[in-house]
Amino acid sequence: MGEAPAQIPTSFGHELRACLRCRLVKTYDQFRDSGCENCPFFKIEEDPERIVDVTTPNFNGTICMMDPRRSWAARWLRI
Repeated sequence: MGEAPAQIPTSFGHELRACLRCRLVKTYDQFRDSGCENCPFFKIEEDPERIVDVTTPNFNGTICMMDPRRSWAARWLRI
């Protein structure tokens, strides 16, 4: 439980981006401020120009999980 949870997007408009590796969805500003919690090796917070390289604004749909260990959706999607 020592890890900080991923941030919830602060808006749901066209400024959302998804991580290309783990598909975490956040705003551009959130990626700039805290990087990707699931992919710390990208080191986005150290080099904000990488946001464009490792995220995309082109994605369809989102899913939210409160408890991934008990979620049938998480098991079905293998996440």
